[in-house]
Amino acid sequence: MIKTPGLNATLATVMREDRGRLLSALIASLGDFELAEEALSDALESALTHWARTGIPDSPIGWLLTVARRKAIDRIRRQKRFSGFNAEITHLAKMDEQDANADAPNIPDERLRLIFTCCHPALAPKTRVALTLRTIGGLSTGEIAAAFLDSETAMGQRLSRARKKISTAGIPYTPPEPEMWGERLASVLAVIYLIFNQGYAATSGTTPTRVDLCDEAIFLARLLDQLQPNEPEIEGLLALLLTTHARRAARQDRRGITVALADQDRALWDREMLGQGLELLDCAIARGASGPYQIKAAISALHVAAMSEAATDWRQIVLLYDSLLRFEPTPVVALNRATALAEAGGLEQALQEFSRLKDDLVDYQPYHAACAEYLARAGSHEASQVAYERAIALSGNDADRQFLRDRRDRANGR
Repeated sequence: MIKTPGLNATLATVMREDRGRLLSALIASLGDFELAEEALSDALESALTHWARTGIPDSPIGWLLTVARRKAIDRIRRQKRFSGFNAEITHLAKMDEQDANADAPNIPDERLRLIFTCCHPALAPKTRVALTLRTIGGLSTGEIAAAFLDSETAMGQRLSRARKKISTAGIPYTPPEPEMWGERLASVLAVIYLIFNQGYAATSGTTPTRVDLCDEAIFLARLLDQLQPNEPEIEGLLALLLTTHARRAARQDRRGITVALADQDRALWDREMLGQGLELLDCAIARGASGPYQIKAAISALHVAAMSEAATDWRQIVLLYDSLLRFEPTPVVALNRATALAEAGGLEQALQEFSRLKDDLVDYQPYHAACAEYLARAGSHEASQVAYERAIALSGNDADRQFLRDRRDRANGR
């Protein structure tokens, strides 16, 4: 029986906020993804037992790192691999001794190194993103599968194969040399963007936003910008994240229900964060090397720069989506363009685009939500109600489900 007050809450907080840092430090020490994850899991089980008896330590993550290293040694010995790991065992023992003599164990931030390992060209692009989301972001296999519109089983198999390939292929745990930077940068940016998206539009739970994941993505984007300054696409990504996250306080009403961008109280937006994002975007554009993240940031900037929803320059947004489609010719970008087109006055054209995309986005919740909204505006109320029901069924959190129910009822005259 747990006697220490706040034990479960503390462990949950540590794993939400520091799992990536702990795991990356362990992988740096062990050189083995699976062993690091198993050792950290063992350490968490020990924490539940020991902290219940002795209380929560002054440095929970330091305690977990030290115990996880010891658990790794135990696992190696149990697996009878000790003879082949003498150097590693000695290294871990020395680190353990140093930690024991320190006031608080030193936990170097190895997350960026881990991202580049996960994004190595030997792995398929989709696998690079998924593995980093699991390892650094701490997303569950189900959440990652939802981000990719995949089944959880298929994603689990993909992650397992990726870990094994890193071990068997000897993929180095280090950032690439400058001449190799470009080939992995796109994957790294995609990883950070998807971490943010999963936090911004959570696929499960009672709330639509996981601020911890959004903050994690912004931290990693800032870190990447420090490591490689004056790179326009890094600046573009960071600008996009900041101008989007600055609106977080206005995304839910007092009932905890999602608020559409058009209805948000703009006084609640974080003006300092918006200013940082817009300044970064100006710097990126001035470098004269356009890219998809700069375009997405420019679209976001048009939304936040307008004094009101009615003042939004939707025609310019449509043109920006035309440019984005040249970089990312995907059904999701086409859907966003069609939505902007409807807002710019091209409702009939937009509905034709929605119809063309139906097979590609059959299980994509925002597609059905958009169809429901614009079918209602076109007077197709029965088709709109069907689309609303499908969107509600596909929603992953309570706030979005209630938002869509309210929209459905309003469109139905209730």
